[in-house]
Amino acid sequence: MVAPVYDGKTIRKELAQVFCETMEELIQSDARVVYLDADLMTSMKTTGLWEKYPKNVFNTGIQEANMAGAACGLYLAGFLPYIHTFAPFATRRIFDQIYVSAAYAHKSIRIIGSDAGIAATHNGGTHMCFEDLALMRTIPGAVVADITDGAMLAAMLKLTKEREGVSYIRTARRDAPDVYRTDETFEIGKGKILKDGADAAVIASGLQVAQALEAGKILEQEGIHVRVIDIVTVKPLDRELVLRAAKETGLIVTTENHSIIGGLGEAVSALLCENYPAPVLKNGVKDRFGQVGTLPYLREVYELRAQDIVTMVKRGLQMKTNMGKGV
Repeated sequence: MVAPVYDGKTIRKELAQVFCETMEELIQSDARVVYLDADLMTSMKTTGLWEKYPKNVFNTGIQEANMAGAACGLYLAGFLPYIHTFAPFATRRIFDQIYVSAAYAHKSIRIIGSDAGIAATHNGGTHMCFEDLALMRTIPGAVVADITDGAMLAAMLKLTKEREGVSYIRTARRDAPDVYRTDETFEIGKGKILKDGADAAVIASGLQVAQALEAGKILEQEGIHVRVIDIVTVKPLDRELVLRAAKETGLIVTTENHSIIGGLGEAVSALLCENYPAPVLKNGVKDRFGQVGTLPYLREVYELRAQDIVTMVKRGLQMKTNMGKGV
């Protein structure tokens, strides 16, 4: 089990700053690393990288499909490409290029989709991507990571550097409360237990990990002990960790800043349905489009608050009790 540093307040660095610093570190350590951006360098704080490393950093303009194609060409030339744009443009807009030109053609690229889900805030419904995990999970051999904090973002950028195939790194750009120490180590396909408990397990990803920890604190005060798990990668899923949580607690609640259709909740449900049937309740966006709003407002509207997780855990516990009585 990992002892999180989460206190609900501490934010060492904005995620965009972490991205910029990590990309510079990667470029400095390996001349094969190249970074392409679809005219969002100001948003990602990487304009300075473009000026400093003109042979490794490229602004392709607002032409995401061409950016993906260029990345595939750079891979063939011996480079290690990373591409960035907002999550809806990094996935649904260029899904065919990713699927055919990269994955099907056995080219290795790393895709960073930023401002995923409610993190898009005032950019509104067209930019509020609740379906990217569902899309990217369907790509054979892809890694799909939902970033919790800066430590995880830096680690995942480095972990995928030499990896073959498509890697999708889903992240916010702005503040995300720190959950991990800066020296925390991560592994693709391995989740982390952040809090132990035997009454239920809350399996979270990305921005919802902090909310899950808050929910765990609230429930603890009421004598309900939940296990909080950060799944780290939605694909590959940590099958062993999920199955163990189901067997030891008998109730799973998933929470994600994504649609409940096709995301973490469905991945967990499918695994358990086929291997160890157990109650699963899915906290996430319920078949809805995005909208303009502040982060607190959007959390309330889409029921992504810690209190919403608490309510779901209690409902699940009542279901478990009723099942035990044969009701």
